[in-house]
Amino acid sequence: MDSAHTTDQRLTDLEVKASFTEDLLDQLNLTIYRQQQQIDSLLLQVTQLRQQMPEGGSGATRNLRDELPPHY
Repeated sequence: MDSAHTTDQRLTDLEVKASFTEDLLDQLNLTIYRQQQQIDSLLLQVTQLRQQMPEGGSGATRNLRDELPPHY
């Protein structure tokens, strides 16, 4: 009788652990899904910003002496 009780308790413990593991896996999958959405959104924003850049701005270094300070 004690052996059956021990086996039942171990089985219950394993079921509880499995349930927590499934819940954690669902949470992690949701987190990964949200992160992928954010990555996709950021990639789209970077692409749009690159398209907005002037043609001469790609790789050309700016000379700060050519720019006027904001108080002029």
